[in-house]
Amino acid sequence: MSDIPRPEYPRPQMVRPDWLNLNGTWQFEIDGGDSGLERGLVTSDLSGSITVPFAPESELSGVEHVDFMDAVWYRRTVTVPANWSGRRALLHFGAVDHDTTVWVNGTEVVRHRGGFSPFTADLHGVAAPGEEATIVVRARDPRHANQARGKQATKFKNSECNYTRTTGIWQTVWLEPVPHTHLRRPRITPDLASTSFTVVAALSGNVPGYQVRAVLSDDAGEIATATSRADLDLAPSLHLAVPQDRVRLWSVGQGNLYGVRVELLDADGALVDSVDSYAGLRSVAIDGNRILINGEPVFQRLVLDQGYYPDGLMTAPSDAALVEDIELSLNAGFNGARLHQKVFEERFLYHADRLGYLVWGEFGDWGIGGGGPITDHQRVTASFITQWLEVLDRDVSHPSIVGWCPLNETWQVLHDRITDLDDVTRGMWLATKAADPSRPVLDTSGYSHRVLETDVYDSHNYTQDPAAFAEEMGDVAGGTPWINTHDGRTISQDYNGQPYFVSEYGGIWWNPDALAAAGDNREESWGYGQRVADEEEFQVRFAGLTDVLLDDVNMFGYCYTQLTDVFQEENGIYRFDRSVKLDVDRVRAVQQRPAAIEATARVAAPGSAG
Repeated sequence: MSDIPRPEYPRPQMVRPDWLNLNGTWQFEIDGGDSGLERGLVTSDLSGSITVPFAPESELSGVEHVDFMDAVWYRRTVTVPANWSGRRALLHFGAVDHDTTVWVNGTEVVRHRGGFSPFTADLHGVAAPGEEATIVVRARDPRHANQARGKQATKFKNSECNYTRTTGIWQTVWLEPVPHTHLRRPRITPDLASTSFTVVAALSGNVPGYQVRAVLSDDAGEIATATSRADLDLAPSLHLAVPQDRVRLWSVGQGNLYGVRVELLDADGALVDSVDSYAGLRSVAIDGNRILINGEPVFQRLVLDQGYYPDGLMTAPSDAALVEDIELSLNAGFNGARLHQKVFEERFLYHADRLGYLVWGEFGDWGIGGGGPITDHQRVTASFITQWLEVLDRDVSHPSIVGWCPLNETWQVLHDRITDLDDVTRGMWLATKAADPSRPVLDTSGYSHRVLETDVYDSHNYTQDPAAFAEEMGDVAGGTPWINTHDGRTISQDYNGQPYFVSEYGGIWWNPDALAAAGDNREESWGYGQRVADEEEFQVRFAGLTDVLLDDVNMFGYCYTQLTDVFQEENGIYRFDRSVKLDVDRVRAVQQRPAAIEATARVAAPGSAG
């Protein structure tokens, strides 16, 4: 697989030994008029080629077409491995932007709407082991459609914090064989109070006499085993207890992981199906206005991570690039990230899990409710909620995720009646709480808090003067923290004493390479507020702003904008190509001192030294 781009297994929490990576060269054609179905592209060769899984706008795709594409087509013929005989082949797509239809051997096998979540086609009856499968994909991504885009530009050129678009396939495509009755993605929930895990082993169906078994292990070997009938319930639950001498907490900087193997057994005890997964033993709790991890008030020093790359756009050029971004963040003194306006590849979460890196998961809704023309702002659709539920199903078992943020800057104004956006905001909050009651949920980050009972409250504040910033932050303990307004109008429900943090601040505009060349041309170089004159001014401003938040005993964390420059937005700690542009040691030193909230009383967790 060395010649295949992104050859690594794309789903680390549900690994099967047999699989076929379909990344690489596919036939490709841009369908500017979205007439390809009428023109017979389902059954004919396409005019060009592309390297999957990179979007056609990207350099790594080999296409680099950055204008709008209403539709694109892909085609590839593969042979389903003959040694998969007796099993059915599943065709998986990590993510395709935005409205996708897939045909195999001329038969439509799946439709999916949404550019951020995975989907699967069952090829049973269409392509059997040993047979050829001609896969045809049409991805529609019309300029004026109402859809979730994240930070993808709705105008031809990039501007401010809007970036080059992503169309079509942008995550790994692969095949894997499964038996007729098989395991679906297990849900693994830690319970630190009882030092145990609950494994919900979802099944495709039930067969009399079948059993499901879960095995927990660490580096020293097997720890616990649990077995349940698999013929009574579509999602049998198993309990795996960890003895005290084998307790290893997942915590910041300590990505201690347990292996979890889930097996489906027939009536004779023979193995039918199995998947390998993993889990971390940790807890997330709310104590007044504090968020506790393993019973301790850990100050969350987060950085805004947009997850864009110069050559791959939303797709990392390699698995190592995902690791590098986490390591760059840690080296700068951050202990986690707000994964901003994009659902990241699952392998990023795997590396966050194993490195003990805190993560807030987020959806890509940028601009909804903005009140401008449709070319500038998005509108909500039902796919926001359906995609988000698919994301939650994919990611709920990752220990690195310590909070959810379904929406960002919805810019709603309080009305005397409920709007569609109010419904979607509350709907996504309720969906998150229903899918995952174990983590805090922020209804919408910045500006328009619409759910009175939201677990977390936040604001975005890009004031650049530290003294003014300190004055604006207000009295969180007294119930009057900084709350975003729009044109002098209140656009949020009142603060209700929840844990509070500034989830976007800083954004200090500084790029020594572009300073002289760009001058005052904000199309070439863009950032928040007044650009600093030199690195010393950057360092002083960063320290002053960050000290305000570290010193506030009622602040549970912050999120600095941002990890890297992204195209014209030049306010990163690092350049867009991940090279160093300033003294990172000074940035790290500012963040290393204890935050005020970390000095408050702690609650000892099982297996901890506290």
